[in-house]
Parts: sequence; structure tokens; C-alpha cells
Amino acid sequence: MQQKPEITRDETMIGLLSEPRRRRILEWIQEEGAARVRELASAFQVSEATIRQDLERLENEGFITREHGGAYLNSAPSQVESLMLHHQENMDKKRRIGALAASLVEDGETLILDAGTTTTEVATRLVNRKNLTVITNALNIAIVMGAVPGFEVHMPGGQFKAPTLSLSGDKSVEYFRNIFAGKLFLATAGVALDAGLTYPSFADLQLKEAMIRAASRVYLVADSTKINKSSFTRLGSLEVVHSFITDDGISDADAKEFEARGIELLIAK
Repeated sequence: MQQKPEITRDETMIGLLSEPRRRRILEWIQEEGAARVRELASAFQVSEATIRQDLERLENEGFITREHGGAYLNSAPSQVESLMLHHQENMDKKRRIGALAASLVEDGETLILDAGTTTTEVATRLVNRKNLTVITNALNIAIVMGAVPGFEVHMPGGQFKAPTLSLSGDKSVEYFRNIFAGKLFLATAGVALDAGLTYPSFADLQLKEAMIRAASRVYLVADSTKINKSSFTRLGSLEVVHSFITDDGISDADAKEFEARGIELLIAK
């Protein structure tokens, strides 16, 4: 029986020193496109004055622009215009993972594709399949898949998030609660044996939980640099994942630990 995801804040992220905290705040804004001072202060359990100082530093470094009560990501408009996702590092690894993941898909299947750079690489390698039904919260993936004759592409409603080119929020969650798919290709910001699946902010956790519940098999797709890395919020333990597709940068020790948890490990070489 598939375990219910456990949505929590990773408590190891609380009480961070200023530099690590600013890095987490930037990751949050890179995920959401914007953030309010009040919500950041509550999430990181520091004063609003401290958050304002953090945002001032990030603005001076050129990442964000402050506005009354919060800040927004400077690169968001150009990302939307070019349909370019923010995280473009380790693309060789992600392309190999995408190719391996796509090889597991047969004609006529119904899939859920999460938003993200690695899941986008999966999508681009599925265009030679036939009669796929694809449900995705990612605008860029919907454009790629929707251009293929014979594909049926569905998207939820919700709030648009520019940096991830995705839809999120309560409407998206409700949509996926009424969906059933054979496979889900799930993205993550970090995957660790102790912390499980972690993400930069709270916003998408319930959506990802709904995606997991909607699929009979969950494939986590993440390059090896995300292994033993923790982000700010915790979706759940690794038991929500059936298969983990990663690259050959994973260590032998980590590979054995994932397999010991009952997770099928697939290595893209």
C-alpha cells in the first residue's frame, strides 16, 4: 500500500545562520517568483526586520527587486518570454535521465509529468510515442506535448508561477484528486535518506501529494547532485517513491541504501 506523503517543514532549516538562510530565501523566490516578508518571517522563524535585511542583501546582489511587503525575482519576465526554466545546471545528467525515463513509457499510456527541468527532458523524448494522454501542471511541457498529433494533453487550473512555468494552488490540487494515471514522473529539489523529498517552499507540497495519490507508480527523476541534499520543506519519506531514476554519479553506498528501502534504482549512463 502506497504511503501517504507527510507534508512538514524540515526543522533543520530553522535557525539558520544569515548566509544559509538567504540562500534558502532565494531558492524560495526562484521557485515562487515572489515572496512576502511576513510569510518568510513565519517560515524561517525570524523577525520581519531580519527578513528585510536578507532581501536587501539579495537585491544588492542583483537577484531580486524589493517592493512594499516583499520582493520578486528579477529573471521571471525573461524566463516566461523564452519559456526557459531557471535551473539549467547538470543538463547532461538530466538529458540522460530523461532518455531513460522516456524509454519506460509505452504507446497509449496515461502519464502525469511534474514541472521541472528533468521532467521537461522526459517530455521532449516522448514525442515519438503514439496516443499518449499527458496530465501536467507545466506550461512548457504542455506546449511540447500538445504539438504532437494524437496526444491528449490536460492541465489543471490554478495560479501561474513564472519561474517554474507551472500552475499551482488549491484548484490544481483538486484537479489531480480526480485523476488516475499509470505513471507519475516526479521532480524534487533534494532527496535524502533521512529527510526524504524536500522542496524550496510550501506552495506545491499538496499538489505533489495529489499527483502521487493519482498515480499507480511514482518515478522520482533527479540528478545525483540532489542526493543527500535537503531543501526547506519536506513532502514525505522515500516510501512514497516506487522507482528512482538518477545518473551514475550516485555512490555505491547511497545506491545500496535506496535499494534497501525497497526503491527500484535505475541508473542513466
